[in-house]
Formats: sequence, structure tokens, C-alpha cells
Amino acid sequence: MSNCLHLAIPAGDLKVAKAFYCDVLGCKTGNSEEGRWVDIDFWGNELTLHQSVERLPTVRHDVDMGAVAVPHFGIHLSEDEFNGLKKRIEAAGLEYLDKPYRRFVGDEFEQETFFIEDPNGNVLEMKTMVNPEVLFKKA
Repeated sequence: MSNCLHLAIPAGDLKVAKAFYCDVLGCKTGNSEEGRWVDIDFWGNELTLHQSVERLPTVRHDVDMGAVAVPHFGIHLSEDEFNGLKKRIEAAGLEYLDKPYRRFVGDEFEQETFFIEDPNGNVLEMKTMVNPEVLFKKA
């Protein structure tokens, strides 16, 4: 696994966080230190959940679709994976922080996105792009 992103976040209760990331989002665990931290395979990236009492503060920044929560992180998924994830979130009875929304309709950057919070209030943006190959195309 080379060139993968590593992100460590305060996760609150590790058992609750691990259940969210594995049972709801469908991620797998990796290395861990009992009661301190656990690595999550976040679609090929290393997300380290740290046992914590603190929560990161969030603010809202204005973008085309409204005011989005910052900081946030997430992943680009295929349309099938994205729709499967939405079904798992809804089956788990979770509420969206920002409901699924289509952005840039008719543009080469057209995408569907939504925001959710993990059990410790970390904000995740999940998205699927119609043309993922244009994401980093040179101007």
C-alpha cells in the first residue's frame, strides 16, 4: 500500500466508533492498541481512530450547495458503492448531516454528495462522480 493517506482523529469511545466504521460504513480494521487506537482501512487509506474525550469543533463554510461543515474528510466511491453505502446508512437509522445532493449537474464535474457524522462528531463527505477521471485533470 503506497501513497495512501493517513489520517488520525479523535474517535470518542473506540468500541462505538469501530462499530460505526465497520458495521455501517463497511470498513475493516487493521493494527490496534487495545483501548488507545485502531487503524481502519478507509477504502485503501489508513484512518486511525484514537480513544478520546474531546471532539473537533466544526464551522460552516459557504459553497455552491450551501454551508458545509469544516473540517471534514471522505472518499470518492463508484456509483454502486455510493448507493450501497446510502442504503446501509439508512438501514442503520442514521440521519444525514446534509442529505444527498447532486452538484454541478450537466458539468464535467457532476457528482452526488452527502455528509454524515461519526459517533464522535467527525464529519464525513461521501461522494460519487459521473466522470471521476476529470477530478485532477490539468487546466
